[in-house]
Amino acid sequence: MSLARRSVLRGAAGAGAAGVGFAAVGAVPSLAEATPRPQHQPFPSHRPFPPLMDDPKGLLALPPGFKYTVVTHAGETKLKSGQPTPSLHDGTAAFEDGRNYVLIQNHEIGANDPLGVPQIAGTVYDAGVGSAGGCTVISVDRDGRIRGEWVGISGTLTNCAGGPTPWGTWMTCEETESKANGTTRLKDHGYVFEVWADGETAHPVPLKALGRYAHEALAIDKSRTHIYLSEDASGPNGLFYRWSGPRGYKLSSKSWQDLADVNFGTLEAMAILGDDGKPIPDVAYLTSAQLLRPFRVAWVPVPDRDAVSVSVRKQLTDDKVTRGKKFEGVYGTDEGVYVVNSFAEGGSSDLPADAVPHDGMVWFYNYEAKTIQLVTYFPESAAADLGAEAKYNDYNFDSPDNVTVTPWGSLVLAEDGNASSHVLSSTPGGPTYAIARNMLNDSEFTGPTFSADGKVLFVNIQTPGITLAITGPWRDYLG
Repeated sequence: MSLARRSVLRGAAGAGAAGVGFAAVGAVPSLAEATPRPQHQPFPSHRPFPPLMDDPKGLLALPPGFKYTVVTHAGETKLKSGQPTPSLHDGTAAFEDGRNYVLIQNHEIGANDPLGVPQIAGTVYDAGVGSAGGCTVISVDRDGRIRGEWVGISGTLTNCAGGPTPWGTWMTCEETESKANGTTRLKDHGYVFEVWADGETAHPVPLKALGRYAHEALAIDKSRTHIYLSEDASGPNGLFYRWSGPRGYKLSSKSWQDLADVNFGTLEAMAILGDDGKPIPDVAYLTSAQLLRPFRVAWVPVPDRDAVSVSVRKQLTDDKVTRGKKFEGVYGTDEGVYVVNSFAEGGSSDLPADAVPHDGMVWFYNYEAKTIQLVTYFPESAAADLGAEAKYNDYNFDSPDNVTVTPWGSLVLAEDGNASSHVLSSTPGGPTYAIARNMLNDSEFTGPTFSADGKVLFVNIQTPGITLAITGPWRDYLG
């Protein structure tokens, strides 16, 4: 996410309770009262994390028993090709190569930036954008120390988040709708690209079948037949999408060739249905009064997914789909997929009439039941909007962004709030606790991802661009 929201202070009603990620703020009448509850695995619970301890180095506050190692630092650590580590770290995935961890990391950078991703032969999509967005690949030893960093893809713009694939690659998302202008952009942007971790394979080919819009993140389902994608956009608010393969098709490591065809498979947008069977126009019509209540979902075909003349989200009218302010992080499990809405500000032109301002929502879409549930809710809170006055407030949270599922099934959220930013531990339907606080500046956290062995949580401070490896007794609190 690239919007500088934390500089805006707003008069808000209500306040979040300490350590609680939701509160009742009023019901929406007659929505899904009779919708059947889906069958799913029980959501996990976990112990509260103890209060955070300030870092004498002024970088990262952590609970007792936890420590961090700096993996990369923009402008200070170096790529194998000799250039400095690019800035604005964002969505990240962790893999293993046997002896080491391997991270694939987005850099949410625009065109011709001094600390952009350098264009390395074979990795370049659009030479016109110069040193810009893209992905780097980072090899990290078991102690969190960097062993090397190199370019996975370059020549892309504002790579925000994305998602890992079952075959061990990363799909990176451009959060833009910029079209070619013949000078600084030789190609259209707003696509998904697949990135490999081996340092040798690169196919900088846009996956046009997944649409051209302000992508945020995505997840591939267990069956390898669907991809779920979020859109971070406004005017009008963005949508949540599902790509489906042709009958009998299974996604694989060679699917990038098929997905390069804009007409391959189908792309649809989500509609959350009320009791009357009609789409709820915006997720902000729902509040904590609907927490854990399942809603039926319909999927509406996108007419022109390459947005040749009209943005994808503008092709679908409000009576057909459900919009949301800042659809952000996405993470898939065997049962379904989580998707985050960061906030909806009171008084904003993007907040529909009669809708309820909020400071964050997390949803869970159940594949089998074809329903969606609100599982975490942050009510709009004046205490979370105090900016510098709330610098060390570890209890009032707002604006979740990236999301990951821990090896034990609970959630970790990266906060991008008005006050100090946190890494949060959240139980769906239950409490939320701070597990880290940015003491360096007011930058957001991005890209939380656990190593497969559950020993290390990797997370980034987006500005200037610092990757951290956090270790400690995770199982004691999350297991």
